[in-house]
Amino acid sequence: MELDRRIPPQLRLGAWVCAAAVAMSAAPPFAAASSGGAGLAGSLAPTRASLGPVPPIPGAHASGSWLGGATITEYWPAPEAWFTGRLVTAPGLTARHRIDWLYSAAGVSMEGEGVGLDGRMYHIGALGNGGWVTAAGRSTSAADGWAAGPPYWRAGAFWRNRLGGVTFPLAAGGWSSGTARSYVPLRGVSFAAGAAPALRFYRSVAVDPHVIPVGSRVYIPAYRNDGYGGWFTAQDTGGAITGRHIDVYRSPPASPLAGGSKLTNQRIFVVKPRG
Repeated sequence: MELDRRIPPQLRLGAWVCAAAVAMSAAPPFAAASSGGAGLAGSLAPTRASLGPVPPIPGAHASGSWLGGATITEYWPAPEAWFTGRLVTAPGLTARHRIDWLYSAAGVSMEGEGVGLDGRMYHIGALGNGGWVTAAGRSTSAADGWAAGPPYWRAGAFWRNRLGGVTFPLAAGGWSSGTARSYVPLRGVSFAAGAAPALRFYRSVAVDPHVIPVGSRVYIPAYRNDGYGGWFTAQDTGGAITGRHIDVYRSPPASPLAGGSKLTNQRIFVVKPRG
């Protein structure tokens, strides 16, 4: 399923943190914990275990081609423990979950999937067509490079404060950015239990299918020592993954502010699927 969730990492959590600093006087949108969320097996640090013999480095006669000038970023399932919104019900889910984990630009709606407080995986079931809004409550879109401002929240399932900006109820009480004046409903978005199909940590990447066909094998030299020899499978796409931009699917970092790697001007090797 193609998601519109992927924005450049410098906008993803960075935009959320920056917008929160401006728009939220009561509390941050997530807890800046130094360790993983409760209920998650092990830690939230990256897991890189070898699955057997490492595939060889592409040779001169390999059945593929080198592609230069690539940007490599990373994305991961969002841990609910990083968020501080009130627990709410949501379409497709039986238990209640934190509202900012569900609908914010740092949560499941943008990343596509997340790790709940119970340690289980959850993912987007249906995207709807409402798009995104900035912290000020203005519509914004990946189609024009988020010209109106970085995405902060889905275009619904939030309240407007007296200035028209986004505010939501906090688990500790009160509101994230001023008392609510009116509620904006959200239609067509639903969630589901379980991980998104097929994706595997440090084995899957998101690509622009116009540049790298889905199903291609992708070799990234910078990841040569990651336990899998630097080889990935193009299994995902995203509205903001365009051109020579590769997004590596990984396990969550140890804290929400740790971020992921970003590499520019990389040379990668692509083996397109047959047929």
